[in-house]
Amino acid sequence: MVRQLLFFVLWMVVLAPAGVAQQAAANSLEEITNLLHAKDQVLMDAVTAGDPKVWDAALAPDVIYLDEAGDINSRADLLKQIQPLPAGVSGKIKVNDYKVTVHGDTVNAFHADDEEETFHGQLLHARYLVTETWQKTNGEWKLLLVHVYAVLHEPPMQKSSQQELDAYVGRYSAGDLAYVISRDGDHLVGGREGKPTSTLNMELRNVFFISGQLRTRKIFQRDTADKVTGFVDRREGVDVVWNRMN
Repeated sequence: MVRQLLFFVLWMVVLAPAGVAQQAAANSLEEITNLLHAKDQVLMDAVTAGDPKVWDAALAPDVIYLDEAGDINSRADLLKQIQPLPAGVSGKIKVNDYKVTVHGDTVNAFHADDEEETFHGQLLHARYLVTETWQKTNGEWKLLLVHVYAVLHEPPMQKSSQQELDAYVGRYSAGDLAYVISRDGDHLVGGREGKPTSTLNMELRNVFFISGQLRTRKIFQRDTADKVTGFVDRREGVDVVWNRMN
């Protein structure tokens, strides 16, 4: 009986407070997540409404905002951009997949923003991945840092005749490297010599892409006789040149 009483006292003194603290921490994380999720949704609603006042209240004075175009915006830069949408354009942005990690009074947040836009009668869809740093100052959460990444979508593929595809078949060199392109039925495959091949999808004439590698395009070059002479691997405007080998 005495041992049971001692165990009960030990549980009350040591284990129970720890459990209560863990529960409080879990509730705190949930509350912070819900609060910042709601704040970010209001911010996105303000973007489509063209209302900068909500952003003015949420941004820290020295905020850094790296947008989907790769431009670094100050607080003043960002507020100037939040304006009503032009005539013929409307839309909405839904904040999804919200996750946070808490480090004292600082929070790192991640969310995926799904946008639907009506552009002069056409329905467009876009998706953005966003990371943020919030800091609690004088009891208020302020945005310190935002990084927006626009998710790339695969473009429509074009069909081409076997004869036209055969014009690209061959071996290409870049320094001491070789790239081999062959036709497999109604499409092309290519890869570094001795390495696995990938399907080359035609986006436009002379422009090909590989599924899952949407930052890169293979752009083929032709001479005055319309014969393929090589191609460039272009990624973010930077080219690696491959010349056709005889």
